[in-house]
Parts: sequence; C-alpha cells; structure tokens
Amino acid sequence: MKNPLLFLSFLLLPLITAYCQPATTPWDGKPLLRKQKLPLHTPLQTIAFGSCNRVDKDQRMWTAILQNHPDLWIWLGDNIYADTDDMQAMKTMYLQQKYTPEYQAFIQKTPVIGIWDDHDYGVNDGDKNYAPKAISQQLMLDFLDVPAKAAVRQQQGAYQSFTFGPKGQRVKILLLDGRYFRDELHPGPPGSGIRYAPNPTGDMLGEAQWQWLEKELRSSDAQVHIIGCGIQFLAEEQKYEKWANFPAARARLLRLLDQTRPAGAFLISGDRHIAELNQYTLPESGQALYELTSSGLTHTWSFGSGANEPNAYRIGDLIIERNFGLIYIDWAGDTPTLRVEVRGLENKRFLNQGIPK
Repeated sequence: MKNPLLFLSFLLLPLITAYCQPATTPWDGKPLLRKQKLPLHTPLQTIAFGSCNRVDKDQRMWTAILQNHPDLWIWLGDNIYADTDDMQAMKTMYLQQKYTPEYQAFIQKTPVIGIWDDHDYGVNDGDKNYAPKAISQQLMLDFLDVPAKAAVRQQQGAYQSFTFGPKGQRVKILLLDGRYFRDELHPGPPGSGIRYAPNPTGDMLGEAQWQWLEKELRSSDAQVHIIGCGIQFLAEEQKYEKWANFPAARARLLRLLDQTRPAGAFLISGDRHIAELNQYTLPESGQALYELTSSGLTHTWSFGSGANEPNAYRIGDLIIERNFGLIYIDWAGDTPTLRVEVRGLENKRFLNQGIPK
C-alpha cells in the first residue's frame, strides 16, 4: 500500500460514520426522541405519577395520562420488571420501555423524574445486599436522562430533590430511595399467612439519606412538599412490603415531619398494584398527613379476594383497577390548595378528593 494513511482512513470510515449517526432503536430503526426539560421556574399545577409498568404489557395508559396535560410525571418504581443480576439485560429492558411508541409520545410533551422500587432495582423485595446496585442505579438514571454531572450520579443511592416554581409558588419534590440502604425483611411466622414480620431495629434509608432529608426539609422555602417512595408509608395492616415492616424507621420519618412541619406536605407511593388515599394524624402537631398510592400502570390484582383488605387509614374505596395518580395545585389565595385524583384507562376517574389545608 503506497499510502498507509489512505488505507487507515478506509478502515476507520465505517466506524466514524456509525458513531456520528443519531441513536437508533434495535426495534424499529427510528431515532430516539428526547424528553422535555424540567420546568424548574414554572409553577406546577398538575403533577401525574404512577408505578408498576411491564413493558411486555400494553402501554395505553400513557395516552390517558396525556389527556390531563400534566406539568410533570413522577415514576414511583417498578418502572420496568427486570429481576436480574444481568445488567445488560436490564439495560435492554430500559431501552425497550424508552422506545415504546406510546411512552415516546408521552415524554415529548411531559417532563419526567423518578425513583425506583424493587423490580427495577433488580430483585423482588430487594434490600442493601443486592450486589450490582451501583450499576443498576446508573442504568435507571440513564433511563431518566439524568445529566452525567448530576450529584445523584456520584452518590450511593438514587434519592433526589427537585424544586419547581418561583418564590411564593414553589413545589419541592423529595424522592426517597427505599432500596439501596434498606435492611433485611423478617419473615412472618410459619403458617400465619403473614409474609413479613416487623424488623424492630431495621432501617429504610441509611444515615446519609436521613441527614440529607432533614437538611432538605429544614432549609426549604417551598409552599408544597411532595415526598415520594416506592413503598407505602402509612399502611400498617397489609401483609406485603411497607414502611411499617421497619417500625423504628417509620416512626423516625413521621417524627421528622412532625418536627419540621414542611408546608403542604403530601406523600405519594406505588408498588401495591392498587390505589388508595390514606390519612394519618401527626401526634405532636395534630396535623393531618395524607398519602396517595397509585399502582399499577399496566396490571393490577387479578383476583377480587383482597377487595376488603383492611387499612385503618384509608379514605374512600380501595381501587383495584389499572391507574395513575394526579395532584392538582391551586395557587389562588394566601396558601395553595391540593386536590388529588386517581384515573385509569380511557381517563376514567376513580377518586376525586380535596386535601384540607
């Protein structure tokens, strides 16, 4: 070869050409559409959220959610179902969800944030002992298009806070990681029908996350505080995963909220494949604390025997339908007011409840 540079260019040309092409999906060859930027300086009026999404089931719910024109979408876990130690398999599943046409159409109009739960963390009912959790965290952040230099990329655990809106109309969203640091569940007594017994000294968040949460609450000037986690905060009687499986951690959280008294505090959760609204009275301040659970987007209970599942904190009905949650914020007046809904396929409404100030 008389000209080695020409020969080298010939060899490298296919690689350079491929690298410069826009990212394409292995499913349909179309370019990946990017999600909306976060509206950090705009007052939020409609927030949608949900959980429990199987990519192998129909994705019609995104069309229904879009009909409500949400300013923000919050994933609350089980965003995919990837119970695996194989990180390439998990990455492929995230890409499959990201390239789903209905979801692509959704993220073109709706900004997205989120946190994980067990099935996208990587193991059913998973805890701090899941070995590839650091890699799994990065894959979830990739799915959410979190910038490479974001602080959450450098820390252990996927917890984050976001503040939206101008002074006087601020919403602070705190997403708690109930997986990365969580202690082990204790099995219930044999033959009792109780899946898990309380772990009386176990923790949910880990000390670094606790310190972060307290700082975020005490330093906030927001008028509304939305605190989200994949696992239910308030319910005590259901036999599955819940904060009540770790009574010391649950008591610590409620005590922290009682002492810091964040304005307009509201809890959101997923995981259960049902929807329900819960109310709890904080003992020190006497203030009502509400939690809306919304799950699942693609599937729910396939049986009716749990329709009367007891829950002393529930307001209204237990909803056993595919669903998503909505929070409406009315900024008129001296303090904002909240109203919540649970809706489903065809945008059918199952719950509509005002939240007292």
